[in-house]
Amino acid sequence: MANHKSSVKRIRQERARRLRNRYYAKTMRNAVRKLRATTEKAAAESMFPYVTKIVDKLAKKNVIHKNKASNLKSKLAKHINSLS
Repeated sequence: MANHKSSVKRIRQERARRLRNRYYAKTMRNAVRKLRATTEKAAAESMFPYVTKIVDKLAKKNVIHKNKASNLKSKLAKHINSLS
């Protein structure tokens, strides 16, 4: 157990941050999964801005790496363009 008040607080903050990050990362993964499962182009195009917004927010807050965010958005755009 930590001996300093500041390290006890830091542990508390890290736990809360980790739980928050896990929640948002899971939400993003579910949104990406839902978009990839979509077979209608119109529905996928309407979902794309929402998913992009989530991915960009997580990249901005360093929950995911900015290159991962770019790769995800690129692959999703390719998926949408491949739909007929």
